[in-house]
Amino acid sequence: MRRQMAIALGIDTGGTYTDAVLVDHASGEVLAAAKALTTRHDLSVGIGQAIAAVFAAGQSRSPEDVHLVALSTTFATNAIAEGRGSPVCLLLIGYDRELMERYGFQQELATDDVVYLRGGHDVLGNEVTPLDEAAARQAILARRGRVEAFAVSGYFAVRNPAHELRLRALVEELTASAGGSALPVTCGHELSTRLNAVRRATTAALNARLIPLLRELIASVQRTLDERGIAAPLMVVKGDGSLVRAAWAMQRPIETILSGPAASAVGAWHLAGRGDVWVVDVGGTTTDIVALRDGQPRLNPEGARVGGWRTMVEAVDVHTTGLGGDSHVRADGHGRLRIGPRRVVPLCLLADEYPQVVDELRRQVAIQETSDARAQFLLLGRRPGNWLSEEDRALLHRLEAGPQSLSPLLGETRFGWLMRRRLEELEAQLVVQRAGFTPTDALHVLGRFQRWNAEASRLGAALLAAQANLSVETFCEQVVQGVSDRVATELVSKVLEDEVGLPDWEREPSAAALLARALSNPGVGDLACELRLRRPLVAIGAPVEAYMPGVANPLHTELVIPPHAAVANAVGAVAGTVVQRLRVLISPLEGGERFRLHLPDGVRDFGDLEEAVRHARQVMFPLVEARARQAGAEQAEVQMARHDRRAKVGGGWGEEVYLGTELTFTAVGRPSPARR
Repeated sequence: MRRQMAIALGIDTGGTYTDAVLVDHASGEVLAAAKALTTRHDLSVGIGQAIAAVFAAGQSRSPEDVHLVALSTTFATNAIAEGRGSPVCLLLIGYDRELMERYGFQQELATDDVVYLRGGHDVLGNEVTPLDEAAARQAILARRGRVEAFAVSGYFAVRNPAHELRLRALVEELTASAGGSALPVTCGHELSTRLNAVRRATTAALNARLIPLLRELIASVQRTLDERGIAAPLMVVKGDGSLVRAAWAMQRPIETILSGPAASAVGAWHLAGRGDVWVVDVGGTTTDIVALRDGQPRLNPEGARVGGWRTMVEAVDVHTTGLGGDSHVRADGHGRLRIGPRRVVPLCLLADEYPQVVDELRRQVAIQETSDARAQFLLLGRRPGNWLSEEDRALLHRLEAGPQSLSPLLGETRFGWLMRRRLEELEAQLVVQRAGFTPTDALHVLGRFQRWNAEASRLGAALLAAQANLSVETFCEQVVQGVSDRVATELVSKVLEDEVGLPDWEREPSAAALLARALSNPGVGDLACELRLRRPLVAIGAPVEAYMPGVANPLHTELVIPPHAAVANAVGAVAGTVVQRLRVLISPLEGGERFRLHLPDGVRDFGDLEEAVRHARQVMFPLVEARARQAGAEQAEVQMARHDRRAKVGGGWGEEVYLGTELTFTAVGRPSPARR
């Protein structure tokens, strides 16, 4: 009789690849790993392919053995960056409309449908104006059937959420269907307890926009798991690296932004066993750099920034650059090498699926094609809507037959620049994809990575190398070295950003020259330069053996490439714990004679500070533990951290004045492997 093993299934959907791993839940040992291409038009397709592949790799493992599934996804991050989201209404309580419009704050609210309502509290949590429920009812009813979610933000709701909670009840009452389901509502005070009314409103609106989208993804993933007989609970990685149940994530999808970089940091720690390092994750689309301190990814205290939006979500402090194995490589008019930031389909991968691509590349080599569109192709992306022009539809009809070479397409019209502009718009909308030469192709030519059609890579390299008067091998070596130099530059930039400020190498030629000498050591000139990174590098991602020695060596630091580095993100998805954190504030009243405790459901006053702290413990310990269990923890340990804020006072009035106390309650627990 086969012994049943408790297995965790980790899944990571990156910009290029979807990874899956099977991990022994007790020991943390990686039992099997597999990759599939990420299917951007429907992420569940690539997820299903990765799951099938990982069980094929771990032949003795059964879907019945899986007790936990954890998903790390770029879904929320990409949706925000690409401007996608469902129509939502933002209800603002106590905000000054004239002030918001005068200073342009309304442009930061992530939705054009904004309703200003009378009501609100002051900084101490006292009601200053009653909530205008009649106007709220009118606004909600007018949008029933027109929006898919609501967001609510009160100006000082973090000090007293009573009006936000009342608006939530109104939305649920007025939008409930005959079956009893109401539209989802996001309250700002539930996402952050920090003061900054505009950013809190933005965060609430972004969260509301994402709820319907993430619900669709989660439902799709659940169907994929059901089809394969996996009945384990589904967890999702948050942006701080912790885990929550899928049902929890669907209510707070904003907290899953930067899920991918967070999972990579956790996976690097789990695989390498090193607590104080710099983690560099080289993917197909981007390279992410994260600092690990005491085994934990460092969080951004200012809140995560994605796609131009500054949120109040505590997420991993990541430095991301548009550089990866699938970055577009081309030579400019002066023969200089350019890598990224555009992501394209590698020629080797394209030709593996469409062999006719090799014939077109041979034709271009034979005629010595010199246009800047050489070695580039277009292929279909996701299904378009009904807004395309006749010209766009004609182009897509041609692509239905397979990839089309870009150079002949541009040559069919006298107005090639108009075609270029329209193609860029279609690419931005993901309706078409571009294929071209990439660092992955360079590795195929050099024999350092062999998975797809190496002949297509060599032909593409020949077309680009000819313009630079280089041999194919020398050109490809320069591509690999160029990736290493870029990663090293971004790593140095991140270290400097944390310590002194983000450098601008384009405007600081002297600094750029010193950096170039430190990295490439040209051996010319009277001045040599050397840089030394004091902490080791942990490199993860499929191609790091090719690129990262060229990063660590000039920075004179230790390079650690752990086992299973290629799937570290998926490992990190199941290596995390459930963490729930709540903060409450105690404010002085009447010159410090009384103290107000600001709780998640209202305020309470006390005559003694320590009495307020004791009451906070009594209320918050069971509350944060219950939240951890709701988020998926089997059991949770709760701790409280206390920070008293005081300021020194001169002029003979005493040494210090009490300003307030912040209490942080944190519950940490292992995810529950209970069956669905």
